[in-house]
Amino acid sequence: LENLQPEIKELAQRLRYEVSVRGKQLGWSEKVARSHFARNMRRIVTELYIRDNCHPFKATLLLWVQVPMWVCVSLALRNCSVGALGSEVQEQFSSGGALWFTDLTTPDSTWILPVSLGLVNLLVVEV
Repeated sequence: LENLQPEIKELAQRLRYEVSVRGKQLGWSEKVARSHFARNMRRIVTELYIRDNCHPFKATLLLWVQVPMWVCVSLALRNCSVGALGSEVQEQFSSGGALWFTDLTTPDSTWILPVSLGLVNLLVVEV
């Protein structure tokens, strides 16, 4: 979408000029000229999106899939870690850690895991 912006600006200037010339020839009012410009500009931008296969909805598609998935996984992990006491999963989480986090059911008091996860996510987004 960003790569199309210079081309869209150029086409908008050219279309604005053509509409003003045509409007003067046919005696259009300012409102009619703006209407023709907006309608033709929408058509041109839609054609550019189709040509370059970059509809703005595609940029948000991942968000609509990833956020519900993240919520479900987070809730599932929370339910596993603080589920019914004495369950087998609870026992495995309380003794299955490594390094400084030996008990996976307690919060990380050093904040190493949350901060490192945030930095990794930022790196993924920026790269």
